[in-house]
This record gives sequence, structure tokens and C-alpha cells, in this order.
Amino acid sequence: MQPMLQAMPLPEPPGEIVVVTGKALPDARAERNYHTDVLGERELADAPAHELDSILSRVPGLQLFRRSDSTSGHPTSQGVTLRALGGNAASRALLILDGVPQSDPFGGWVNWPAYDPAGLEQVKVLRGGGGVSHGSGALAGTIELTSLSEAGFNGAIEGGSRRSLRGHALWGETIGGGLLTVDAQGGRSDGFVPVTKSTRGLVDREAPYAEASLRARWMAPVAEQVELQLAGLAFVDDRDRGVPFTDNRTSGGDVSVRLVGRGHWQWTALGYGQWRTLESSFASVGDGRASASRVSFQDSVPSRGIGGSIEVRPPLGAAVDLRLGADSRFVTGESRELFAYVGGEPSRRRISGGRSATIGVFVESSLSRGALTLSGGLRLDHWRIMDGELTERPLGGPPSRVEEYPERAGWRPTGRVSAVYVISTDLSGRLAAYSGWRLPTLNELFRPFRAGPDATAANGLLDPERLAGIEAGFRFERGPVKAELTGFINRLSDAVANVTIGHGPGVFPGVGFVAGDFRQRQNIDAVRVRGIEGSAEARRGPWSLSFGASLTDARVDADGAASSLNGLRPAQTPDLVLTGAIGWQQGRRSASVQLRHVGPQYEDDLNRNRLPSATTVDAFVAWPIARQWQLIARAQNLMNEEVLAGIAEDGTAERATPRTLWFGLRFGAD
Repeated sequence: MQPMLQAMPLPEPPGEIVVVTGKALPDARAERNYHTDVLGERELADAPAHELDSILSRVPGLQLFRRSDSTSGHPTSQGVTLRALGGNAASRALLILDGVPQSDPFGGWVNWPAYDPAGLEQVKVLRGGGGVSHGSGALAGTIELTSLSEAGFNGAIEGGSRRSLRGHALWGETIGGGLLTVDAQGGRSDGFVPVTKSTRGLVDREAPYAEASLRARWMAPVAEQVELQLAGLAFVDDRDRGVPFTDNRTSGGDVSVRLVGRGHWQWTALGYGQWRTLESSFASVGDGRASASRVSFQDSVPSRGIGGSIEVRPPLGAAVDLRLGADSRFVTGESRELFAYVGGEPSRRRISGGRSATIGVFVESSLSRGALTLSGGLRLDHWRIMDGELTERPLGGPPSRVEEYPERAGWRPTGRVSAVYVISTDLSGRLAAYSGWRLPTLNELFRPFRAGPDATAANGLLDPERLAGIEAGFRFERGPVKAELTGFINRLSDAVANVTIGHGPGVFPGVGFVAGDFRQRQNIDAVRVRGIEGSAEARRGPWSLSFGASLTDARVDADGAASSLNGLRPAQTPDLVLTGAIGWQQGRRSASVQLRHVGPQYEDDLNRNRLPSATTVDAFVAWPIARQWQLIARAQNLMNEEVLAGIAEDGTAERATPRTLWFGLRFGAD
């Protein structure tokens, strides 16, 4: 997609012209010292996939909890992380949309169908902990989404495999002294059968989905060099997991207010509110996969988050950059669940949840002297976990189990220092050390859950995760050739993991009878990761060539109840990821082919079920047919590679997206 018409200058007093940007303050100089990848507007719109999580998979080192994307995976498995710090459905990287944190307030996962890639100007991926200005959740790094803020109109309608249909429309207009933009998108599909052909049974069927989102922003000048930005987001996501009694529905909304001052003293102030709800049903599959029955139903998982931030940048000259700020986030949520089904009807009710809060202050500065740029940042957070409770009762009866967890609070300092030295006009070197932390989610703390014959108990006494790391790298840039290589060492202490501590059949504390494995969420000693990340890009005429790689050695340090995990690789963490792409663009004609190879990884914490490596090929083509119209085609998994996303204890295998073809029309791409 080509950029739309630029936003029109808004009327101002004579002699002064203000242009609405819809953006935050310029990137801080300190961010140039970090390992950063940026996906631009064209890369997002001209991608083989529509889903933002699938597009981000081309970034070396970025990983979802499982290989299945948001069109087939369960919403609660959509956590995102960086640098092989996976093994947990909660996100260890912080996702931000125009300054607002986007992880689910209750569970920490990401609702990817809420975001339209064609409505984004760019996505910036900043690796490594200690992103002091972004908040406490930036343990493994930060993923920043920036919305398009331009006047004009564009849209697309596409049809695809398995009776799939998708469309989007983006409109911007100067209204009421400001710029209003509206981004609407939606899609549906009959879906594919998630279980592989060789292991499926009579109960296995297609997994359909339907999703939609609407985002509106209004931006206007309210004073000299001060811009007001109002935004609202609403989304809904309905899907089925391909077995009876496995339907789920997620919906939510965000509102935010941001003021940006671009005068001599630069500053920004943000406030936001978030609401999410989840309904999810779970099934038990009988022998031979010939029958299925409901075992639990989360009829409501309401959660909300309220927060804000403020940042000030005093004018200290061209050589010095100083940022001072504070932020806070308060979340509350609970899981309301029916379980212990008898004859198809529930006999018990469970409610579990609580509240948590973080409040932090930060300072970050950078100094340039000739070829050397130094930067450093410090952050201090106060955290609190409150009102944790788990209650179970027979339907219509008094509580049979009540657990109230003590209120806990603490302080957590983090920071980052880095240096960049320009070795020559083409080459620079970078060195950084950092620390970061993450508060356990309400889901990890208070909600037990079942997956097939296995059960996992909650742990209301989990401690925050802590990260310490160092990295060093080189960046080369000469004309159309760019290359970057980074080595890093990270240690994630008190890592939250689902630890296998018993095997059924039997009765276990906190979950009752278990036929398979019994696990509990625990803080294990550490996850140690050493790795190398690299990327390269070259352009010549209409052609472009890019390559990315992530090679990691991740190991668990554990003792006590988790000693069986010591020395093993974290679950769902590949040791090798390779990406490559070749593209061609001439005017409004463009084509690209992308390749992604993922090395083997383990389904479980005990490294018993190994998922083999997989290589997929994707493609995109756009061809003009009229002044503002294009034919477009997309292909995901063009060679129809069987990519295993999970293996159950009985050998049942789940696959990720098979070959999917899309054809459609796009308007406004002149």
C-alpha cells in the first residue's frame, strides 16, 4: 500500500501553521544504541499474511508461545517474547499501540485480531530488557505499534482458501479543526482441521473463525505546539478449536487520551482504560478420538486495566538528551468457571482472580561526543498484588473451598547502560548491559486449569521475574547494503514455569483428580540464554534481498521440585530460526517471496515430545489494473509444509496453518 494523502494543515492564526501528526515525541537518541528492527507501512500492507503476529514472525528472535498463529491457536496461547525467553503463554515482551500497553490485563496474552496491519505506519521491535521508559513489562524487549495518521481513503476485499473472506477500510478526513481517522477490518473462514490427518478421529473437524475490529482517532492542536490525540478501539474474535465444546470468544475495547507538547520543552501525557472479556469452553476427548465431552466452561473472564504516563524532555542542547517520566498501571480480573461436568451438566462453580498495580519513575539520558554516544537509564517500580482469592462451590450450595492470598508488595529497580562508537563512516560497534522485570499475571497467580488429561495448579505466591543481560554488536551500512550482528547473554531469574511434579491417575492438591500429568506454576531458579542474532539487506534497482537469523542456546537452571528440568531446554523454544526474502517493486507493481525455517523445539517442559523443524514459503503479488485499483494475491505456506504446533501425551498432533491462498482487489494504492 502506498502512503495516503498527507494530512492537511489545519487553520491557525496568521503566520503560524500547525500540522497534525498523530505521533508521539521523536525517538530518543538512546534508542539508537539498541538492537532495533523496523517494519514500515509497505512491509505491513504487502505481506503474505493479514495477521500481525504472522507478519512479525519474520523478525529474528521474535517468538509466539506456539507455532500456531492467531487464526487457529487459542487466544490464551498468544503470548509474545524475544530472544528465546519463551515457554510461557504470558508475554515477556511489551506490546504498545500509540503508547498504550496491549497485553490482556488478566492473562498477559495478546489479542492479535484487534490490530489491522494496513492501518499501521510502522512496527518497531526493540530487543533486550531495561526499556526504562516503556514500563515494567518490557522484560525481553518492546514492540511499538504506530498508527497511520493521514487523510485519504483506501480499502481492500479478498477471498481465500476454505471459504475465507477478509476486508479492511481506512479513512481520514479533516473534521472539527482536527484530523479524524477510522480503521475498520474483519474476516471469517471455515478454517482447517487442526489435528493432523494421521492422528485425527471422528470428533475432529474444521476450526472456523470470525473477527472484526474498529479503531478511531481524532487529533487536533489545542494550544501553540500542543496536540490532543483521542483514540478508541473495539474488537471481537469468535473461533472454534476443531473439536465439539471448544468454542471461544474474546472481545474488548480501549480508550486513550494523549497530549503531546512539541515546544522548547518537549513533553507528553497519556491516560487510558482497557476492558477485556473471554468466554472459553474446554473438552475431554475419548479413546480413539471418537467422542468428546465438555469438562469446563469459562463463561466469563472480565478484566480491565487503567493507567497513564508522563514524560518531559528538558532542552539541554544538541549533544545531551534527557528524559524524565513516570507511569502506572492498575489491573483487575477474574475467571468465572463451571466445571465438574456430570451427564453433560456442570456441578461446580469456581471464581478466581485479584488485582495488581505497578507505579514507576524513570530517568534516561544520552551524551554524544564525537564518534562516541553514551546512554544510561534507571527505573524504580513499586508493585502490589491484592485481593487474590479462589472460591469453589457446588452449584446452589455454600462454598466448599475458599483460599485467600495475602497482599504482597515490593520495590524493583532496573536500568540500562549502552555505548555506540562509530568506527568508520560505514561501521559502528555497540555494547549494552541491562536489567528488567515482570509481575506475574493474575491468571498465573490465581487460576488453575486443565488441558486434556493434564492439570496445572495456580500459585498465589509467585515472585516477579527478573532479567539481567549483556549484548554486543556491529552495524554496517553502505549505500543500499545494511547488516547487523548481535551477540547476547541473558539470565531470567525466578522464571514462571508450569512445572511437572506428579503423574496420574490420582488426586492432587488444588486440582483434584488428574488422569495425566500434574503441574504447578512455580518460580524456577533461572533460564539462561546465549545467542546470536543477525540481519542483512541489500537493494539494487527494483530488487531487494534480506536475510535474518537467530541462533540460541537456552537452558533451565532448577532444583527442588523442579530439579527434573535442570539442564533442559525451555518448552516451545527453538534453537534456530532463519528468515529470508526477495522482493521486486517497480511503480505500483510488486512481488515478494519469503522463506522461514524454524528448528526443532519441545512441546513440554520435560523435553519428551519433540516438534520437528519446519520450513515454509510465503508470497505476495500486487498488479495495477486501473488508476487506483490493484489486483493482489497472497500465499501462506505455499508448499503446504506440515508444521507441527503441538503433540499430546497420546500422540495426537496439532498442525499450524496449511497452504492458504488469497486473491482480491485493493483501492487507493496510486
